[in-house]
Amino acid sequence: MDLDIRRMRYFVAVAEECSFVRAASRLYMTQPALSRQIRALEEDLDVVLFLRDRQGTVLTRAGHQLLEDARPMLAMAQAVQQRVRTANREVNQFTIGFMPGVIVTPIVREFARMAPQLDIDVVHTSVTDQVDFLLDGRVDVCYVRLPLPEGMFEVVPLFPEPRVVALSSEHPFAELKAVHVEDLRDMTLLQDPRDVPEWRGRVPLDPVAPPGDAGRFPATIEECLQTVAFGSGCYVMPAGMAGFYRRDDVVYLTLEGVAPRMVALAYSKHRTMPELLQFAELSRRMLGPGPD
Repeated sequence: MDLDIRRMRYFVAVAEECSFVRAASRLYMTQPALSRQIRALEEDLDVVLFLRDRQGTVLTRAGHQLLEDARPMLAMAQAVQQRVRTANREVNQFTIGFMPGVIVTPIVREFARMAPQLDIDVVHTSVTDQVDFLLDGRVDVCYVRLPLPEGMFEVVPLFPEPRVVALSSEHPFAELKAVHVEDLRDMTLLQDPRDVPEWRGRVPLDPVAPPGDAGRFPATIEECLQTVAFGSGCYVMPAGMAGFYRRDDVVYLTLEGVAPRMVALAYSKHRTMPELLQFAELSRRMLGPGPD
């Protein structure tokens, strides 16, 4: 039995909206037609994906697993279409993803000299969407901060990056240059605690809360920093990002007692484009650790 990509897209819409009615509106189809498609998918898989009652539509355990796998699968399907269309063009395009705190201009300039046959583009990404850009084909290669999902990407570690904590400029620690993670036990961490395994402070938010739930973390780094500025918590980030998000009402202190975050280069495992290896070797030479 082959999975129907169209039905998978319908399933993801219902899962994200937590409602057949809202999902049908989003998909520009009728609710009964959408329900038939989801029932057909459940029959194909021989599982129940949603529990439906007066309070709404919730995922079953099988539904949660399918949602976890469906998103990257749909992104990969989109990437296939995009790369096929790109391959049909006369000009060979090579897109590089970069993020705040990683200076790539010298590398891109040198690579352009080495590969004049390529039309090189550079795209800004972030820690929160770096995987999406790789999966859906918007970039051929991307500078990332680990970890990434295992088994999906070729990863070239480049250098470890210390981490800092963002605090309100009104916080008693604001005049310090560094603080230990244990000294922040009384604060609220405004991100998934899995990002900071050493964290032992307060985490009142639910990392698996459904979309729209008041218990979810702030959606963007900008929203997190706004909350930090209000004095309602703290946010941990790689040191290289602090300069990019500089603001007067937030201070960044070196955070001791936590592991650094590894900066790496990543690209999809199944790609065979020879320029990927060439770019990876150049990045390793220009950003990686020097000889012992």
